Amino acid sequence: MPEDILISHTSHETRVALVSQGTVEELHIERASVQAYVGNVYLGKVERVLPGMQSAFIAIGLERAAFLHVADMWQSREAKNNAQSHPLIERLIFEGQTLMVQVIKDPIGTKGARLSTHISLAGRMLVYLPQETSIGISQRISDEQHRQVLREKLLTVMPSDMKGGFIIRTQAEDATETELADDLHYLRQTWNKITQQAVLWPAPHLLHRDLSLAQRVLRDMSTENTIAIWVDDQSLIEPLREFARHYTPRVIEKILPYTGQRPLFDLHQVDEKIEQALVRRVDLKSGAYLVIDQTEAMCTIDVNTGGYIGSQNFADTVFRTNLEAAHVIARQLRLRNLGGIILIDFIDMSDLTHKEQVLEELKRTLAKDRVRTTVSGFTSLGLVEMTRKRTRESLSHLLCEPCAVCDGKGSVKTAQTVCYEILREIEREARQFTPREFRIIASQTVIDRFLEEDSHYLIDLEERIGKPIVLSVEPIFPQEKYDIVLM
Repeated sequence: MPEDILISHTSHETRVALVSQGTVEELHIERASVQAYVGNVYLGKVERVLPGMQSAFIAIGLERAAFLHVADMWQSREAKNNAQSHPLIERLIFEGQTLMVQVIKDPIGTKGARLSTHISLAGRMLVYLPQETSIGISQRISDEQHRQVLREKLLTVMPSDMKGGFIIRTQAEDATETELADDLHYLRQTWNKITQQAVLWPAPHLLHRDLSLAQRVLRDMSTENTIAIWVDDQSLIEPLREFARHYTPRVIEKILPYTGQRPLFDLHQVDEKIEQALVRRVDLKSGAYLVIDQTEAMCTIDVNTGGYIGSQNFADTVFRTNLEAAHVIARQLRLRNLGGIILIDFIDMSDLTHKEQVLEELKRTLAKDRVRTTVSGFTSLGLVEMTRKRTRESLSHLLCEPCAVCDGKGSVKTAQTVCYEILREIEREARQFTPREFRIIASQTVIDRFLEEDSHYLIDLEERIGKPIVLSVEPIFPQEKYDIVLM
């Protein structure tokens, strides 16, 4: 399908939207104040080795030490390829050791970055793996004869003295030998620079920074389906074309300046889509809706029929609702950049054929996702369990913070609950102290409750403790906050 890529750039942030047939399919935001680290290569220093967790903490120059698990070490992958068990981490590294590592997951919440010693450098057509020796090919290139042709092309242009392995990316499906050679040259230069820096600098030190968001768009998002790449910052046009001239020459002509009167993102209501991607409820065209909840450990998606009653029998209505939901869920995962464990509660279906078709629709729509996804199927409880690789913060974690009123719980205690807490607290205080009076300082809603529905409870308490209780409104207090002052 034809696609347009919109790049809105300012000094403080870069926002990218992928639009297909008028629908926003992907959103990416990079802020100058919040750095992305995935893909960066560092010379790190081992701070602590934890044999019990088979992991280590590595200093790479960030605020928090980064985390390295034994499974993310290239020696472990080599052992797995040879059908051997993981080696013990305490036999591979020691405290104070200097180690070349790459960030595979950004710091998220209170967790530090996750690292790997299995270095990979991505080009337009190829991924270079310095520690490997084999050539892999993207699974999306399915024709075996074509895979063999690509492998032979790469071997033809590969310098005889170049060591390491490669993955041939999906973008290389129709690549010429010249294009593969150009990509090889870029990757070889990059690796040589990294190895030279590693000798010159003490740890911790940044050896290689991954491309900016705008550059990654040219490398990873632009395809033969891309009609135009619109950029609203004139100063960014030439740097992007210069980058494309060296690494993605076929998209140079597609990089176009946007000079319209309206903001670029207004053309396809992108800002409106961003707002919609931050709320729990997603309405479907049929009248059904999704409820999406994100926690630190996982994401849950609930499918509801809502106002959709269908025109056939109940089983058909449920089936059609779930089919529509499967399509929308795949897009919402990309829009919101949700990752980790994902549980989907489709509406119960008794027909096994319907279940299989819904599952296939989900897999089909997930196939266009650039991030690796795995669908495990229906569990014994009727939930669909899947995973989506999480490397960066989700959209809501990037743009939002926990509510100052509810502290991220998503709900607050009722005024009635707070009133009863205050009554119990005063009763406890009256047993320990003998003040002249008790003063309740609380929000307007709580004070109103004491003056109206719960006034008789307040009067009863005054008589029981033998002390007056005075009410005082504090306008800046949220509903749950209160003070009891002993006068």
